[in-house]
This record gives sequence, C-alpha cells and structure tokens, in this order.
Amino acid sequence: MDLSSIDEALVALLTEFVPKVAGVIALLVVAWIVSGWLGRSVRRAIGARIDQTIANFFGSLTKYAVLIMALLSVLQIFGVGTTSFAAVIGAAGLAIGLALQGTLGNFSSGIMLLAFRPFKVGDVVSSGGVTGKVADIGLFSTEIDTFDNRRFTVPNGSIYGSTIENISYHPTRRVDVTVGTDYPASIADTRQVLLAAVADVENVLADPAPAAVLTGLGDSSIDWVVRVWVNSEDYWGVKEAVTQRVKEKLDEAGIGIPYPQMDVHLDK
Repeated sequence: MDLSSIDEALVALLTEFVPKVAGVIALLVVAWIVSGWLGRSVRRAIGARIDQTIANFFGSLTKYAVLIMALLSVLQIFGVGTTSFAAVIGAAGLAIGLALQGTLGNFSSGIMLLAFRPFKVGDVVSSGGVTGKVADIGLFSTEIDTFDNRRFTVPNGSIYGSTIENISYHPTRRVDVTVGTDYPASIADTRQVLLAAVADVENVLADPAPAAVLTGLGDSSIDWVVRVWVNSEDYWGVKEAVTQRVKEKLDEAGIGIPYPQMDVHLDK
C-alpha cells in the first residue's frame, strides 16, 4: 500500500469517525444537562400538586429515561441497530438478573413503597433496624435521619420486607409511664395521687381523659401505668414531664417507690 492510499484512508477515517465522536460527546453532555433539568422540573411540578415522595420518583424516572434514549441514539450513530441491541440485552437478561437479584429486589420494593405509600418524606418511621425521619425515598434505597442527626441509607428491600412502624402516622399518641408503689399504700389514694400528677402537665389532651391503670401485683411493688394522650409532636416533652410529676407527687404523698427485693425465710 503506497503512501497516497494510507493518506486517503486516514483522511476518510478522520472525516467520518471524528465527527461522530464529537457528536456523541456533545449528545451525551446535552443529554446529561437536559435529563437533570427535566428531572428537577418534574419534581417541582408534581411536588407542588401531589406529594414530594411521588415527585422524587417521577423525577428520577424522567432523568433515567432521557439518558437511556441518549444511549440508544449513540448506538445508532455508530451503526449498532437497536433491534440487535435489544436482542443482546434479552440474551444477557437472565445472567444480569441473577447477578443483580438484590438490586432488582430493592427496585421492586421501591416501586411497592411508592405505590402503597406506608410512609412519606417527613414521617418518623421504624423499619429495617433504623428509627428516624424519612429524608428521601429513592428507587433503590431510602434515606433516614436519626434523632441524633445520623443519616442511614437503607435498601428498600430491607424496609418493605420487614414490619414498618409509621410513628407519626396519627396526629395523636398515648404516653405510658410505668411506676411501682409500696404495698402498704392504699390503691384508691395512689390512683388519686397519680391522676393529680398529670392534672397540671401542659399539652395533655382532655379527650381521651388521663388514666391511672393498675396493671399487676409484682414481687416488690404494686404496678401502675399512667396514660395520657398528646399531639404527636409533644410526645417526648410530655413523657418527661409526666414522669417527673409522678415522682414528685408520690414523694409529697409519702408513697414510696420500692426497690426490687426478695424475702428469704429459713426453716429451722
């Protein structure tokens, strides 16, 4: 092959291949920018009308759809037919599915979480071994912030495959404070003291009314549960206040809170 033939082949390669590469790079850059912009736009549009959780899902779906379309366009530019490409994917689908069982399971669990909506962004939940406020629900994982400000990324499969407790689902919650009192103390007097303890605690709801429930006769004490209802956002503050007032009122009434003890009798 003479030099003229090499030059002609090089020129043909440059004039055909280089523009394709430049076009592909430009297409991918534009697709990346457009996909991000469309995803954010969909999130804002749906989030303002329906729900932020659904908005995040459709925003991510829009972004990935644009990127997949860009990838198929790149394959067409290089002469790879989408039909043959789909056939290759179909042939490799089983192997990919087996290799990505966990990932696909998390994806399907994410779809189920978004479809049935046992919780939404902002709810306080306990699931997958983590308790905290939901920061984001993605296609593959859910972001949860704990009360001590730690961020957990929990696979959706771990959440949907376990029991989900939505702590903030109802607007009101019941506060239970357990306490044991001395056996010599009168049950009627003790009940009055316990009810008086919660009478002046702020943010306690009148309906349902507070209750002092006798729950058992323990080895060392008479066991009680003081129950009051509060708005969910007041739960922890009221629980601490009720616990403090129960202790103070029992002390004022001279009713002791006994330590665990055991009487041992020896026969001679």
